[in-house]
Amino acid sequence: MADGQSARPRLVFATRNEGKVAELTAMLEGTGWAVERLPPELGEYEETGETFANNARGKALFASAQLGFPVLADDSGLEIDALGGEPGVRSARYIDAALTQSERNGAVLDKLADTPAELRTARFVCHLVLALGDDIVRETTGTCSGSIGFAPRGELGFGYDPIFIVPDLGLTFAEISREQKSARSHRGAAMRAMVEFLRRWTPD
Repeated sequence: MADGQSARPRLVFATRNEGKVAELTAMLEGTGWAVERLPPELGEYEETGETFANNARGKALFASAQLGFPVLADDSGLEIDALGGEPGVRSARYIDAALTQSERNGAVLDKLADTPAELRTARFVCHLVLALGDDIVRETTGTCSGSIGFAPRGELGFGYDPIFIVPDLGLTFAEISREQKSARSHRGAAMRAMVEFLRRWTPD
């Protein structure tokens, strides 16, 4: 390509979640990597791990073994103390995989209907894995503590963002900008650590 894009190392995000792609792409700007989406013809990886780390490793290795160049995968989710850590690794398919995210958020709020504000503590967790071929190159983890609100608020973000309140702001992730969210979020913390590695690493 005339702009030299083809000479840049390729990095694929192993996700079909457009919200995640947008967040991660923004954070990788200026690193020299040519960021690509997961090819549509690549099969789906079945998440069967009991931890975020296991699922992220599986996704990264599944895709990188087929593609032959670096793949970055994440597994992330919401852990709510009053629900014994649910939805956890099943965040994307909690209760019923057929539910919309709005319905899933509503179901969570219904479960917490009798839970007072001081007991609605929760955290987002993100585990990122960089893989090349059959090898795991780097892993990073980020967490963000907060609480669950009593009703969805905000139009930004995705997933459980409308019901997750950031303590120092008193706002949900869906009420703040992408830049504000990245500065505080679980994925932002994991990604900043990964970006530092990607700035100095080149695939063999």
